[in-house]
Amino acid sequence: MSEKLAVPSESLPGGGLTPASTPTTGAEALEFAKARKVAQIDLKFVDLPGQWHHFTIPINQFGEDQFVEGVGFDGSSIRGFQAIQESDMLLFPDPSTAVIDPFSTGVPTLSMICNVKDPITGEPYSRDPRHVAQKAEAYVKKTGLADNAYFGPEAEFFIFDSVRFDQNQYSGYYFIDSDEGAWNSGRPNDGKPNLGHRPRYKEGYFPVAPIDTLQDIRTQMTMTLIALGIDIETHHHEVATAGQCEIDMRYGTLTRMADQMLTYKYVIHNVAARNGKTATFMPKPLFSDNGSGMHVHQSLWTAGKPLFSDPAGYAGISQMAKWYIGGLLKHAPALLALTSPTTNSYRRLVPGYEAPVNLVFSQRNRSAACRIPMYSQNPKAKRVEFRCPDPLANPYLAFSAMLMAGLDGIINKIDPGDPLDVDIFELSAEEKAHVKTVPGSLPEALDALEKDHAFLLEGGVFTKDLLEVYIAYKRSREIDPVRLRPHPYEFYLYYEL
Repeated sequence: MSEKLAVPSESLPGGGLTPASTPTTGAEALEFAKARKVAQIDLKFVDLPGQWHHFTIPINQFGEDQFVEGVGFDGSSIRGFQAIQESDMLLFPDPSTAVIDPFSTGVPTLSMICNVKDPITGEPYSRDPRHVAQKAEAYVKKTGLADNAYFGPEAEFFIFDSVRFDQNQYSGYYFIDSDEGAWNSGRPNDGKPNLGHRPRYKEGYFPVAPIDTLQDIRTQMTMTLIALGIDIETHHHEVATAGQCEIDMRYGTLTRMADQMLTYKYVIHNVAARNGKTATFMPKPLFSDNGSGMHVHQSLWTAGKPLFSDPAGYAGISQMAKWYIGGLLKHAPALLALTSPTTNSYRRLVPGYEAPVNLVFSQRNRSAACRIPMYSQNPKAKRVEFRCPDPLANPYLAFSAMLMAGLDGIINKIDPGDPLDVDIFELSAEEKAHVKTVPGSLPEALDALEKDHAFLLEGGVFTKDLLEVYIAYKRSREIDPVRLRPHPYEFYLYYEL
């Protein structure tokens, strides 16, 4: 197991360790490494779409200077970063993120998350997603509205036994299998007994063993995350058949939570692989069953006081919280380009699978884009849950964008309208016509982001350059490749006509 570079002390309202309990200098990080006989230093950083990259340096080649002077890398080889003629970039390790990597077997390896800077100007890199998150946190304080913004993502995922996929000029396919899959109920023995006990479609929520076969793997994932200093509240099987799961982290501050989200994915992928399985955060890998979302709970605090609570207000939330919701709902079509950022995301955002497709707010209603959980009346528990995002989002960009939308709502006192506490699916056609819905595709969301992004530019949090590069990347590298390829189901629909 891994060790966190600190010992737990007084918890923040958002959970985790206080800044005083974590290192603030490179010297402290290197002293920790020396005490644990670390042989390698692993530096991790995130690209624009949200995937971690890394390289490793023997510890005898790494000193305090690297924390001050940075470590060079080729920015032109990273998605969304530099052109080839301006490729040189620098990484600056953040000592407060230092942990012993649990997946570097045999050789103790110290892992740190890095920020990116330009070697010519010495300035933080405007397209570094982690820098965007740090600017968003600074902007909250600058507005005077709050000291801190807290985020709590609930990221769902699938654990499969195997996956095969390919796409070329003359064929295209994917094959997923899971012993838990309801489709295996009629599988022949083939030398292996078929024992049944599988979650039926849309009936995988909270079953006990032997239906839930993934308890031990989730426990391994949970214990690894805890050893890395991440507070875990619960884990369980999710609604879909074939191994849909969820592990919930205790909420925390924006940048720290985004760091933890990438650590979470790293741990889940690697623990699954160690058990001979494969994990995916794709929002909709299975047709006709629930997809995987990343519902994001968020709240604002000042001087240890929660600002979203008002016992006299609707669902116990304050006027500030309602304005925050107003900002989320107003800017939702643009937000989804960052929070539901793939073509696959919009296979999930369809009615009928608990998908939050309706741009309304409500207490308890899970088909609403914004929900106010009612499990507790404690003021500290009052928060807004934005249910549209999915776990393929870059968490630094997604959390920052949601915060900027919410702050815009507060600053401009955006009214979210009346709450909708009825079953939306049972409304008449005339009533449904007044309920706005999320974009139906990634191209629609990107178009919305092009038209509505001024709120993201406030305080210099996002830059036009970053948004332009992001939109161009999504159109050229994701939308066009999917749009230009024949879909297997098109053969079923059209081949014989």
